[in-house]
Amino acid sequence: MARVGLTTERLTRAGAELADEVGFDQVTVSALARRFDVKVASLYSHVKNSQDLKTRIALLALEELADLAADALAGRAGKDALVAFANVYRDYAREHPGRYTAARLRLDPETAAASAAVRHSQMTRAILRGYDLAEPDQTHAVRLLGSVFHGYVSLELAGGFSHSAPDSQESWSRALDALDALLRHWPAP
Repeated sequence: MARVGLTTERLTRAGAELADEVGFDQVTVSALARRFDVKVASLYSHVKNSQDLKTRIALLALEELADLAADALAGRAGKDALVAFANVYRDYAREHPGRYTAARLRLDPETAAASAAVRHSQMTRAILRGYDLAEPDQTHAVRLLGSVFHGYVSLELAGGFSHSAPDSQESWSRALDALDALLRHWPAP
């Protein structure tokens, strides 16, 4: 019998916590049922299946990241905004590795359009307006920033920088300096 108090939101949050503990790929309805000591069938009135659960965790992670980024960007522009935005992603990934992975889940176009992913794009483009980039260069720059932020964070989380000098914080700061310089002097096509 299902425990009283189980809701879709509570299950989603518990799934997000589980993702941070064991990895996003290991999150299933069965694993969540074990966490609550209930039968798997009792969760199906709240989530359709494991993919639905993972999508809900991804949407939660995108919302959390967007809220953190919006707070960090308030009143900032130029390099200050770029660094604040990048640090939100890096800090979130370090604190919530499973949720960070969830935020990278490919969503169907309709779900993505109704999600906080739109806010992420808007904030990235707002930062880039401070660099006076017009289309299509702005789209190229959005892709570049996403690639650098995600690539660096992914390598760092996998331990890719733990055995060499200088430390990863110094390299992160230098990478952000380089991105700022590149954005200020964007090459002509």
